[in-house]
Amino acid sequence: MPDDIQEEVAEETVETQSEEESFADLFEAYDNKLNESVRVGDKIRGEIIAIGRDAVFVDTGTRIDGVVEKGELLDEEGGLPYQVGDVLELYAISVKAGEIRLSKAVTGVGGFELLQDAHEEAIPVEGKVHALNKGGFEVLLGQKRAFCPISQMDIHYVEKPEDYVGETFEFLITDFEEDGRNIVVSRRKLLDKAVAKARKSFFKDLVVGDEIKGRVTKLMPFGAFVELIVGVEGLVHISELGWSRVENPADVLKPGDSVKVKVLGMVPGEKPGQMKISLSIKQTVDDPWDTVAERFRVGDVVEGKVTRCAPFGAFVEIEAGIEGLVHISEMSYRKRILKCEDVVAPGDMVQVTIKEIDESRKRISLSMRDVEGDPWAGVAQKYHVGQAVEVIVEKHEKFGIFVSLEPGISALLPKSRIRESAKPGRIEKTKPGDAIPVVIENVNINERKISVGPGDAQDEGEWRSFVPGKDEGMGSLGEKLKQALAAKNKG
Repeated sequence: MPDDIQEEVAEETVETQSEEESFADLFEAYDNKLNESVRVGDKIRGEIIAIGRDAVFVDTGTRIDGVVEKGELLDEEGGLPYQVGDVLELYAISVKAGEIRLSKAVTGVGGFELLQDAHEEAIPVEGKVHALNKGGFEVLLGQKRAFCPISQMDIHYVEKPEDYVGETFEFLITDFEEDGRNIVVSRRKLLDKAVAKARKSFFKDLVVGDEIKGRVTKLMPFGAFVELIVGVEGLVHISELGWSRVENPADVLKPGDSVKVKVLGMVPGEKPGQMKISLSIKQTVDDPWDTVAERFRVGDVVEGKVTRCAPFGAFVEIEAGIEGLVHISEMSYRKRILKCEDVVAPGDMVQVTIKEIDESRKRISLSMRDVEGDPWAGVAQKYHVGQAVEVIVEKHEKFGIFVSLEPGISALLPKSRIRESAKPGRIEKTKPGDAIPVVIENVNINERKISVGPGDAQDEGEWRSFVPGKDEGMGSLGEKLKQALAAKNKG
């Protein structure tokens, strides 16, 4: 036989075998459909194969196609949001010879038998919340009245039961007694099933490091609970609410807020299917310390908010997440500070000078006194030995009296010098705030110390006539004071 004829015969043989195999496959598939069956209550997932005037036909996976009323699938505007090839999930509510009736849920229109089947086969029924009653809700299933306990209306605690009245939901019939005169329904059982399915899918894809959106559900002293999907919550610890220090979660969040969170960890819970999820809000944004050197320099004067006080100073936040310390010694040049609370309180806005930035340790040293200026800067030009001035008594000590020449400049009137005064008793009886005359006897700029002597004279009228702080215009009193000092030094 010629080669070309042999090739044609071989090709025809292959085609015949292929046709026979295809037919066998089709027959087997059809035979499998004949063996499959659908029962009332089964959930059917199938493609739309045809759309009629009043009905939609769905492939049930068996030799009998399912039929669902078209009106049950219409949207709020009365249109059909589906086309041939779309997949629907429906329940089988009736299975008879040659017919499978499908529905999104039993509406109750079918009466006693349909509701009883729905109860026995766990088919969802559609009901409208008609009114509130003791312990729950009255629900209308078509013409039938049913009771839904308040605990079975939602998976969450029902805070406002009145919000559910007038709404239509799907329910499961949990009790069907006295020929339908006593019907109890639950919406929560359906929601629990949906949540369990969604939770399983959610946990399958969730990994540490994911950033997702959630909703704040509850605030606690230690943090905030955030719902990631219905029935799945995680905790944002108070330390992870933001880069700024947070004392109370309610200061930065409230229930209902939408937030972006990062998954830090997942640990199985005590019950099967549960998962403890730790979350962070602050880690969804960059750490401000990473770029602190780009925004702040040593010597900058900035405004910040006092966040807390400590025995050694006050912490001041100069930017969200950037907190520095004003040491108690850096609070004022003008007065001695023993407690920082005497100067500032949490919440106060203050101006500070940046003295040092330590990026590696995330520390910034700040100064409040550098903003107001160092009053000692001009002391050498303003005060000198022999100068008569009027000062304000600050406080009495065993060794003398501290007096103020001006805010930030104090001096000591030694007890030994008080006794040499013309009227020492008058000086010793002074109180803080009283004004007295003195003469500057020593100025030590390096140690920031000034000592003074009594400036009283025999003629008080002459004392009142001089201008404090100046040699010029002191008159005879100034001369007498200088002469007395000169004589003392010679002696």
